[in-house]
Amino acid sequence: MDVKEITSYLDKYLQIHTITDYGPQGLQVEADNPVVNRIALTVDTAPDIILAAAEWHADMLLVHHGIFWRQVEPISGPLGRRVRLLLHNNIHLYAAHLALDAHPVVGNNVVLARMIGLENIDWWCEVMGTKIGVIGEINKLLSDIQLLLDDGLQTNVRVLNYGSDRVRNLAIVSGFGADRVAEAKEMGADTLLTGETSHANFYAAADYGMNVIFAGHYATETVGVRALGDHLVDKFQVETHFFDFPTAM
Repeated sequence: MDVKEITSYLDKYLQIHTITDYGPQGLQVEADNPVVNRIALTVDTAPDIILAAAEWHADMLLVHHGIFWRQVEPISGPLGRRVRLLLHNNIHLYAAHLALDAHPVVGNNVVLARMIGLENIDWWCEVMGTKIGVIGEINKLLSDIQLLLDDGLQTNVRVLNYGSDRVRNLAIVSGFGADRVAEAKEMGADTLLTGETSHANFYAAADYGMNVIFAGHYATETVGVRALGDHLVDKFQVETHFFDFPTAM
């Protein structure tokens, strides 16, 4: 598959150029390789991950967390090492951050919603002008949702149980959303599912009478790249492999 064809498709499918982010998204590093047959999928971009993708002979590394988080950065230090490793191993780097959180089909939050059976979904949690979270209806015990997440994400969720044991309106924002408890409550949620814990926001759950489920920043952001990889296999018949490098955070 021609690299320009697949990156052009990804740009359009993910609306890369219409969603504002913290740094440039899409094709962040272009290697000297015109063909993409093997795509390594992962959450983060780090030397060990790049080397694992290279050992698998990947042509492209497709990630949620790329290497650019500002509009202009010097290619030196740890950033320079990542770029050199990618180019040395002739691997393109394609990143989709907020665009993958917000995607209505393969996005982190809608995939999490499907995993636990959320219905009548709407969007919330605006970041840089884009609503990336989902909120919807459900009728499950909090303990059952916990089991679904533990099994589906291969994680150990932490729960602040300050709401009802039966969840009826649940808000989801992958990654870090611990500071969105009040907003979720205002939207009508009785439970918030997010990734990363936060001491600064610990008491918000009790203050607002909410359940907060922390399933891990890393774990909640594995589902989008996996779903996107499955989509690309169906669309282009490329080979993909998910490289699991959990941070336990």
